[in-house]
Amino acid sequence: MAEEATLVLIKPDAIQRGLMGAVVSRLEELRLEVIGAKAVQVSRELAEAHYDHLREKPFFQEIVEYLQGTLHETRQVVAFVLWGEDAIGRVRELTGATNPEQAHPTSIRGALGRMRTTGLMENVVHASSDRREAEREISLWFKPHELLRAVTRSASRLDERDR
Repeated sequence: MAEEATLVLIKPDAIQRGLMGAVVSRLEELRLEVIGAKAVQVSRELAEAHYDHLREKPFFQEIVEYLQGTLHETRQVVAFVLWGEDAIGRVRELTGATNPEQAHPTSIRGALGRMRTTGLMENVVHASSDRREAEREISLWFKPHELLRAVTRSASRLDERDR
């Protein structure tokens, strides 16, 4: 397995419920390097770009609003870029299935996620699903100079220009 980067977002529902520390603590167990971290107030444009691959789905607007925090008291997301051996697979295993009701109970989503009576799925975190998605998402959420190392092809080129 190769070293790679992955994006993790702690979503507004987790922050509102005071779960950020629990999520970070679980992520630290993986012993991956944090090469980028920041709190973000998510714009509609960023949320739509993040979920662009789901644009044609009937739930698109709801998940955009969910990521923006318009469905919660907080509009903040905490974004991390984690780096290490098989980072994507290891983080995905730890976060669990997207639907908290289908996630393993020891996973982050299984232990901390929930389904609201309205049908809204609050799954606490986002984690990139593969290298291609990780590169696209990292470039959406982070500028190259905000990362401790270049992690994407476009970031590598930009890093050299920024020096």
